[in-house]
Amino acid sequence: MLLASTAACAEAWKPTKSVEFVVPAGAGGGADQMARLIQSVVAKYKLMDQPLIVVNKGGGAGAEGFLDIKGSAKDPHKIIITLSNLFTTPLATGVPFNWKELTPVQMMALDQFVLWVNSETPYKTAKEYTDAVKAAGTGKMKMGGTGSKQEDQIITVAIEKQSGAKFIYIPYKGGGEVAVQLVGKHVDSTVNNPIEAVEQWRAGLLRALCVFDDVPMPYKAKVTKDKSWGDIPTCKSQGMDVDYQMLRGIFMAPGVSKEQIDYYVVLMKKVRETQEWKEFMEKGAFDQKSMNGEEFKSWLTKEETRHQSLMAEAGFLAKKQQ
Repeated sequence: MLLASTAACAEAWKPTKSVEFVVPAGAGGGADQMARLIQSVVAKYKLMDQPLIVVNKGGGAGAEGFLDIKGSAKDPHKIIITLSNLFTTPLATGVPFNWKELTPVQMMALDQFVLWVNSETPYKTAKEYTDAVKAAGTGKMKMGGTGSKQEDQIITVAIEKQSGAKFIYIPYKGGGEVAVQLVGKHVDSTVNNPIEAVEQWRAGLLRALCVFDDVPMPYKAKVTKDKSWGDIPTCKSQGMDVDYQMLRGIFMAPGVSKEQIDYYVVLMKKVRETQEWKEFMEKGAFDQKSMNGEEFKSWLTKEETRHQSLMAEAGFLAKKQQ
């Protein structure tokens, strides 16, 4: 009877209509790709009785999506996948939003950043490239990235402070577009996530110089003819002491019930157990860290403080945040 009661409790709530899955970023980027992978896995294995519908709401550096969920109090039929713009957007713009006004559900993974150049350039290391940027002079070399005063530009400023190089930063709507711009030589470099540039890397169009992490990525399977993700050196090993990873997490609207939260925790656990998810994690070279509940809230609190410091150091805080 106890087992039956527990099972009944676990099924106490489930969606009664389609669930809107908001992406606070443009199509083709890392968050969009992850959301659509989750959508396809849920549909393939019939993990929900109702459809999961991905909707891009990237206006205002993601503020459009965050404010939509914030304004949908107690609505369990909306979830959002977050980037670190969860922190950077309100800090940079002053938009009236804070992550504590949403309901944290699940950290799905942490996303890496890689320094990329076009494969037709001569640069083989981060130092060779930043030396060339310095030699070219201020305002000559272009760094492409997703959005303004967000993760990519934070890393770009950190590179400048570490190396003395000075870039023209060119913002685009999403990481997919950023990769295309580098292939087309419209910019000289990017700090795209692995999943956003993997196809161009595999095709031999881009070169990975270093990863912004303390340790190399753990994946050993060859992606290109002769390199795996694990073969990419850390930027720190090349004298560039810059470390940054980005959140990929699931949140709900404020005011939802515990059993509604639990439903999505269980749903995302089922997604993470599939072969498709595991292959996606390796394809995109993700740090597969996951957490929920109080542990996730504690992590978010620390990350908000860290981003406050990073944004202040880069001079990106909105005036009222300073």
